[in-house]
Amino acid sequence: MFVVHMFFCLLLAWMLAGTASAHDPIKLYMPDAPPLTLHDYENGHGMAGDVVLAALARIGKLTHIVAEPWPRAQINVSRGRNMLIIPLSRTPEREELYTWIASIMELERAFFSLDEPVENFAQARERYRRIGVGMGTAQVGILQRQGFSDEQIVQLKLGENPAHLLSLRRIDAWFTGVPEALYIWESSAYREQDLRRSPTLASTGLYLGCSKDCDAQLVEQLRTAISELEQDGVSQRLRQAYLPLLPDP
Repeated sequence: MFVVHMFFCLLLAWMLAGTASAHDPIKLYMPDAPPLTLHDYENGHGMAGDVVLAALARIGKLTHIVAEPWPRAQINVSRGRNMLIIPLSRTPEREELYTWIASIMELERAFFSLDEPVENFAQARERYRRIGVGMGTAQVGILQRQGFSDEQIVQLKLGENPAHLLSLRRIDAWFTGVPEALYIWESSAYREQDLRRSPTLASTGLYLGCSKDCDAQLVEQLRTAISELEQDGVSQRLRQAYLPLLPDP
């Protein structure tokens, strides 16, 4: 798998180039949210994780990956100094809380259900009584801005399996990023059931963010590194390595 080979190459470069900063690793907060970010070192760190680690390797920075509940991670990074966080959607609610370094990828979002899919938010508001969304994710704010009630929005904690809840009809639909839904469903025990998908109803850039108090030189170095990785085609190859795992909608 290309991503595994690439990751170990990047890891070696990271270790060699980062010797000077070995005593000052940068904290990178990221959830275990496959296929966007993963904590599995053997198989890589996901579509966004691999790109950011490649950028950090390119500027010679050692990294300490921090795994915390997503809502707490966002608070800690926002109030801290020189802390990085991925994958963070740039929403109006978050705009003034972080330093936005660079967009890593665009994330399309849709409703997933076992019934006839909805065509728009208006249909979803009428049809769904309970919609599963990840706690602390941009999906919560998107639904709130679209007029969904708090009773309709069921915030799921990390570790709660939305595929299981959907299969048991404990939620009527799941509103999430398209890669995440397809990846989790294909890896679940329920993949033989017919998962139905609405059209893409929202799309936001997934960013590498930093604390509001963030070193300007670090921001510029990472911004340049991510731009170079994109121009060189490395970012696209790293992201593409995870896509064969996803079934067609």
